[in-house]
Amino acid sequence: MLRIALCQRTAEPEPSANLALIRVEVAAAAREGARVVVFPEAMMARFGVPLAPLAEPLDGPWARAVADVAAEHDVLVVAGMFTPAGERVRNTLLLTGLGVHIGYDKIHLYDAFGFRESDTVAGGAEPVTVDVDGVRLGVATCYDLRFPALFQALAERGAAAMLVPASWGAGEGKREQWELLVRARALDSGTWVLGCGQADPVATGVAVHPKAPTGIGYSTVADPFGQVRAQLGAAPDRLVVDIDPELAEKSRAATGVLANRRLGR
Repeated sequence: MLRIALCQRTAEPEPSANLALIRVEVAAAAREGARVVVFPEAMMARFGVPLAPLAEPLDGPWARAVADVAAEHDVLVVAGMFTPAGERVRNTLLLTGLGVHIGYDKIHLYDAFGFRESDTVAGGAEPVTVDVDGVRLGVATCYDLRFPALFQALAERGAAAMLVPASWGAGEGKREQWELLVRARALDSGTWVLGCGQADPVATGVAVHPKAPTGIGYSTVADPFGQVRAQLGAAPDRLVVDIDPELAEKSRAATGVLANRRLGR
């Protein structure tokens, strides 16, 4: 078993304020026995504010401060940040702690539902996995959830669980799509999928940019058979779950989703 904490919060516009929140949440999750502590996409600073002036490299002060928190509590921390990419930024997941300090750059950019992430963000290209206590974890970010090939590729690299930080856009049917996609990606990759979203700003009681995807809450954990095992509501909260990597093997053996796949190899 591997214990993972999902910290559903509404990020502030200032990276320093979010760093303070990370310190509090990691300490609390570690006390509950978590080995992996996951924060949402855009945890460094929420969407709806200028990103380029905030972007820092993985060896910059913000990421290094998160690394210090992870080292203090002997956990892996996963948190969304922004790294420089010329005139744009990259939407990066920082993975730090337990001897790891790497980034995953979001591959699929959210040019959808009237929003154009690619105007300010440069896309990544490489899938990323990390091992914690003998369990291989894949990572993806928000809109990546709509693309099953990425999750199947990560599963073929041995991932038993996928960590999916998100800042899901609000709107009619969007919660239903979020839940459906978390479950579908779990089932069609034969892995656990742990979606950690920004809390709903309405439930948090803060004003945000009305057109930016700033979160709906409902962080969700689906098992490799596509069943929801745990879920939060809209408000800020923390969810701690134990995942069994052997269930991923059982799911893939039962459904044949990887062995029988023909297209996309």
